[in-house]
Amino acid sequence: MAIAFVENTQNLLTIRWEMLPDDFILPDDPVESNLQPLLAAALREALELAGRIPANCLIASNFGLCATVEDKTVVKAPDWVYVPTVLPLAPRTIRRSYTPHLEGDVPGIVMEFISETEGGEYSIKPYYPYGKWFFYGQILRVPIYVIFEPQGSKLDVYQLQDGQYRPLEANEEGRYWLPSVNLFLGIWQGQKAEMTASWLRWWDQTGSLLLWGSEQVDQERQRAEQERQRAERSEERLKALEERMRSLGLDEKC
Repeated sequence: MAIAFVENTQNLLTIRWEMLPDDFILPDDPVESNLQPLLAAALREALELAGRIPANCLIASNFGLCATVEDKTVVKAPDWVYVPTVLPLAPRTIRRSYTPHLEGDVPGIVMEFISETEGGEYSIKPYYPYGKWFFYGQILRVPIYVIFEPQGSKLDVYQLQDGQYRPLEANEEGRYWLPSVNLFLGIWQGQKAEMTASWLRWWDQTGSLLLWGSEQVDQERQRAEQERQRAERSEERLKALEERMRSLGLDEKC
């Protein structure tokens, strides 16, 4: 167990990093839209297919991040979380929550997806059960906090600087560089899983989009079709050349 102290607006909070009690009942709130789990899955899919998920990292969605603050167990479950390095679990053990410092690194990125109603993503409530903004920034000290509203195609990315979340500046393409994954994050409009929407996507340092599985299949199909057409054109040119040689009597053996 590790102990830390953080100053809120009124006093000094005592924080302990402890395992979640076995009898603690985790929140089981339903997702607010069918897009939210698809957004989270798509982010992981692109990283996995690009070989950008380290062996000991943790990527999860709607997964409890825990801290004991002033003798109260506090759990927040972001829509998407990336932890660079976690300690391995014992064989056949399932991770039901995550406590930073005790089980590994502080999360490098947390994301919240807003549907029709705001759910405390911007809340700085400094007392139990604590607002998400306060919990992620002042208690967990997560360096990057992403808030995405797909309905309005609005993406806010904040970086922890001098103990406070401050807006991160996007590049000319409207994308944000996230050091934890060495990738840009931005909005992409299009279709996935038979749903046309605003999606969060990854781009590498060269500006290349990290593809989903279906896109890789389409890309390979197009490449195969191009190769087929190229082979057909080569065969047609060869036949034309042979026909020309025959017309000139150059195909006879000397």
